Amino acid sequence: MPWSNQTGGGGWKGGGGGPWGPRPGSPGQQPDLEAILRRSQDRIRQAMPGGRMGGPFAVLLAVVLVALVGFFGFTVRVNPEELGIVLRFGQYVRQLPPGLNFRWPYPIEEVELPKVTRVNRIEIGMRGSSDSRDSSSTIRDVPEESLMLTGDENIVDVDFVVFWRIADAPNYLFNIEDPEGTVKDVAESAMRDVVGRSDIEPILTEARAQTEADVQALMQKILDGYGAGIQVTQVQLQKVDPPLQVIDAFRDVQAARADQERLQNEAQAYANRIIPEAKGEAERILQAAQGYRDQVIAESKGEADRFLKVYEQYKKAPEVTRRRMFIDTMEKVLGDTDKVIIDGKAGTGVVPYLPLSEFGKRPAPTAPAEGQQ
Repeated sequence: MPWSNQTGGGGWKGGGGGPWGPRPGSPGQQPDLEAILRRSQDRIRQAMPGGRMGGPFAVLLAVVLVALVGFFGFTVRVNPEELGIVLRFGQYVRQLPPGLNFRWPYPIEEVELPKVTRVNRIEIGMRGSSDSRDSSSTIRDVPEESLMLTGDENIVDVDFVVFWRIADAPNYLFNIEDPEGTVKDVAESAMRDVVGRSDIEPILTEARAQTEADVQALMQKILDGYGAGIQVTQVQLQKVDPPLQVIDAFRDVQAARADQERLQNEAQAYANRIIPEAKGEAERILQAAQGYRDQVIAESKGEADRFLKVYEQYKKAPEVTRRRMFIDTMEKVLGDTDKVIIDGKAGTGVVPYLPLSEFGKRPAPTAPAEGQQ
């Protein structure tokens, strides 16, 4: 009589099973398909009149059972975020896309379902915990992970987060035993290497983005060397501070550095304003000098041309030219001076003096006498 028909759940060694092992449905055990079929058959017999099943009904039931067993035994469901990795007698043979896929039942083939599209997160130097009662989150510092030594022999407290995903599922499953622990150890080692090659001031101020990029590249190189099948998508620095005992002094240094940068920026802005003005003034002076030079050269060339033309006329009529030059010269010399004309051939009764300069002067207006309007 099968053990499944026994009452009271008895079995060998009090385990509720039979001589062939634990009872089907026990935690951690796969159900015995043969036992399930026998139990279902016994229940159907008890439900049928007379305790027997007819031929057509039995055949139909057998077909249904075979179809169910075939469907659930030969197909596997792969969720959209998963990738099916098929192992045949423990050896990797192929991959299954999302959806329902055919495979041979256990123990011929097994299917591993790693979540290849999910982005995983690992915290280093801190631990985040959430309280379901008040939905508040707290951060716990882990100094044995966060305290690092810089290249200039200073201690810095670094908390950061690593985001990664599965890039090659077979390598991820078979080349590393503890993926999360491996990524965590590689991230901490890479961060200590990058921090150890840098000074503390750039890490605290302007080199955060460069530090993240260097750590990500170094992590990817190490994981690729392991054949881990993991892609590091991002490294984020959460906190980069000096140790708590000296953080006030470092903040004063940072404030002084900020003032220095502000003064440098102001000086640069003043230089950017003054230098163009000085260049513009210098350019104006150069252009004025260039214009004066061109003017002098043009006037000199004009005087030379005029002299040559006068010389050409002088060679043709020397006397006329000399008289003309004399007259032009006297006109320039006497043009702005007072002149007096004396006629030496004047006859008797004629004053030989003509004060031309006096004619050009107007008499000053006289003030009216007293009593006159």
